[in-house]
Amino acid sequence: MTAWAELHLHLEGTLEPELIFALAERNDVRLPYADLDDLRSRYDFTDLQSFLDLYYTNMQVLRTEQDFADLTDAYLARAQRAGIKRAEVFFDLQAHTARGVAPEVALGGVHRALDAAEERYGISAGLILTFLRHLPAEEATTAYQQVVDSGVPLLGVGLCSTELGYPTEPFAEVFARARADGLRTVAHAGEEGDASYVRLALDVLGVERVDHGVRAVEDDELIERLIAERMPLTMCPLSNVRLKVVPDLAAHPIVGLLRRGVRVTVNSDDPAYFGGYLDDVVAALREAFALSEAEIAQLARNSIEASFASDVEKARLLGEGPGH
Repeated sequence: MTAWAELHLHLEGTLEPELIFALAERNDVRLPYADLDDLRSRYDFTDLQSFLDLYYTNMQVLRTEQDFADLTDAYLARAQRAGIKRAEVFFDLQAHTARGVAPEVALGGVHRALDAAEERYGISAGLILTFLRHLPAEEATTAYQQVVDSGVPLLGVGLCSTELGYPTEPFAEVFARARADGLRTVAHAGEEGDASYVRLALDVLGVERVDHGVRAVEDDELIERLIAERMPLTMCPLSNVRLKVVPDLAAHPIVGLLRRGVRVTVNSDDPAYFGGYLDDVVAALREAFALSEAEIAQLARNSIEASFASDVEKARLLGEGPGH
């Protein structure tokens, strides 16, 4: 089986309806849904905000360290079936502390599951703290300090949530601090916002990967820059269809960018909400674009090369080193 890295995955977005109901029962949380069918009927989104409203409502069931461990472990088990050997996962700590969950509770559960991922599932894993763009940058700094104080190891930091109306510049300071601490940097850009948001992520935040980047296609000069700098775009085609970023899968730019030489990777984003995990997304692209085996292999290779794994691990995953 081809080895893949998943580089754009929100842990909270892997919260499946069945687990939502199980955790609600465990924690005595009253849900605003009559049953599973009622919940599933609400997954017809009109835009990013309509998704986020449901996303934040559902995560109310996550209360204990065990809940966060169960959430993370369930994703890893599914990722193994998808052929994922490397997972660099996003976690929105602010969304949990804002509702009264202690940072060490949320982080402890996630870390416990990620720490066991190699042994249990053959997946090397890293944690990326994602700052919520719609909240003040000072709160991002607080969240970062909470992770530092917890002792839970971080791979990097990112920026996510609503783009429009929330400028990039206020987050430059916390990104600079994380970079000085030796962490890697990524940011969502060009999902809702136009190509200028991608430029700001590159120039103001100094990111090493752009998450989404769909609307970079509106700026040819930017595309040439992405190619020249070998800047990865962690694209999420099924997510973009479900949130109306593109009208349908055939209109998604990922394959055109791949064929043009942009370092695109394929990811599932919030798979419990958007209709598929990484293997499902790849299968959908294969069918929609008649992808060749060579193009599938290039997408897999891009994912490994764009990861923040060590050079030794990348070589192993690519079959160029010992242990393959």
